[in-house]
Amino acid sequence: MLASLRARNEWQFFAVLPRADRMLAVLWWTVLLLRGLLPAVFAIAMGMLVIAVERGDPLWLSLALVGTVFVLLQVLTPLHQVLSNNLGDRTAAWLYDRLTEACVRPAGMRHLEDPKLASDLSVARDFDLGITAPPISISMDFIAGGLVGLVGGVACAAVLAGYAWWAPILLAGAWLSTHWLLRESAVWHDRNTEHVRNAQRDSDYAYRLAVDPPAAKELRLFGLAPWVMDRFVELRTRLHKLQYEATRLRERPLVWCMLIVTGANIAFFWSLASAAAGGSIDLGRVVVFAQAAIGTSMIAFGGLNWALDGASAPVGAVLRLEPAMAAVGALPSGNRPAAGGFAPEIRFRDVTFAYPGGHSVLEQFDLMVPAGSSMAIVGQNGAGKTTLAKLVCRLYDPQSGAVEVDGIDLREFSLESWRERVTAVFQDFTRFELPLRDNVAPEGASDETILAALEAAGASGLGGLETIMARGYEGGIDLSGGQWQRIALARSLCAAMQGAGVVLLDEPTAQLDVRGEAEIFERILAATRRCTTILISHRFSTVRHADRICVLEQGKVVELGTHDTLMALGGRYSKMFNLQAKRFGDLQDEEGVTYDVLT
Repeated sequence: MLASLRARNEWQFFAVLPRADRMLAVLWWTVLLLRGLLPAVFAIAMGMLVIAVERGDPLWLSLALVGTVFVLLQVLTPLHQVLSNNLGDRTAAWLYDRLTEACVRPAGMRHLEDPKLASDLSVARDFDLGITAPPISISMDFIAGGLVGLVGGVACAAVLAGYAWWAPILLAGAWLSTHWLLRESAVWHDRNTEHVRNAQRDSDYAYRLAVDPPAAKELRLFGLAPWVMDRFVELRTRLHKLQYEATRLRERPLVWCMLIVTGANIAFFWSLASAAAGGSIDLGRVVVFAQAAIGTSMIAFGGLNWALDGASAPVGAVLRLEPAMAAVGALPSGNRPAAGGFAPEIRFRDVTFAYPGGHSVLEQFDLMVPAGSSMAIVGQNGAGKTTLAKLVCRLYDPQSGAVEVDGIDLREFSLESWRERVTAVFQDFTRFELPLRDNVAPEGASDETILAALEAAGASGLGGLETIMARGYEGGIDLSGGQWQRIALARSLCAAMQGAGVVLLDEPTAQLDVRGEAEIFERILAATRRCTTILISHRFSTVRHADRICVLEQGKVVELGTHDTLMALGGRYSKMFNLQAKRFGDLQDEEGVTYDVLT
């Protein structure tokens, strides 16, 4: 039972608070307890004041106690609110730190594409944006108020024990029953089910589709704004229904709550009035016990469960993701150093690979890329081209078989030393909102090397090295897709100039025009002539310059050879090349310059 309690999100939430900021957490709990105990103390102080008046005793002590407690009740509330906001901010920052570390630390990237982790990742990533629940800094104030009520109610109930042993049991039991009767449809984990988390992911996607820039053009062009709004409202309504149907006050439970609470209070106050009328209890004690009875009502069901659920769900998600991501994304590192300074031979030997939750992309795949040569890989979408690049970078390990470098299994090399030897341009390359210098050489390089890389990529005129590549910053600039691709190429070429022996180019010129593509690729070949280069491209005007060309289909090599050999063969490559060449010939602008139309 204790293990089950510790596994609950609520328990984990409170355990995280001192880890986020120990001093703030201690102060928060201290003020919470003081606020909870002060109503009971105030009731006792008021009784002392009434007794002093009745007896004609000096009033200064009882008045001082009443005044002190009253002032504390007024002062501690805003103070606690400030502590709650700050502790909530620290807790959110702590969670973001842990999530960032959980995502970045694993050597591989399987954990970022595992569908089993997608729901928790969605909850953990956007928890403090106020989309489905208030930010933690706001929820903390609701949680504090709810806990103050519980502590205050229990403290007042304890005071009632001075009247009769049954009084705290009667009143506290009546108010506690509201928690059971008005509970979340008997399902306390309503927001933790797979069903609800899937609804959360769907609604978040609809929201991002509406507000993020990438889809803005097509939404307007195709008149999809009403469709997006309808979809967003539908999915958000469905999510809210799933999340809050368990917290709605049902008519029958509410009636039972009223009957139980009313009956308990009538019984107690009838007894208290009878005792006062019979002279068995003085006026001062009547005041104390009447206020304590009223204070016991603070135990009643309130907004604590809702606020605590919204704040604890991301905590549970982050704490689950840490070990899960570490295990799923782990890649063992070998001890052998990967020596630099020369181009290695790369061989895929009997490789079988599948992404998490998917079918096999490669099945007993074999391919050899000679040292210092260039190999172009072509094929339909989904044939496994980008997967080969990921395996060479060792972002994944194959389920069976091996990727070998100069006859040595890639897994025997230390990850850090091997990745220092590899550089790549992926289709979805990163655009850093940083100075041009950091975009080309994030880990640093000499100005001469950076400028040479920019020159080789045809990007020397895009700005100074300190120019920020984002218009939102002072002096920043915005670039076209083709210009950004040149910077990504420069980043890869800069690494090659600093000793990388393997260059992976995944659609490196997809956003460049034909004339720019021909110019840039000649420069790429010159800059990487001492490297082993793997080129993935749909543009055959680029592919034809590679030393050898590999045609992939359904994860297998169906053709392999030079451009001339494959053209003479008259197979898949020849057909694709002639189809693209025909389109180049058919489509010309009025100046006779052809453009790539292959999708």
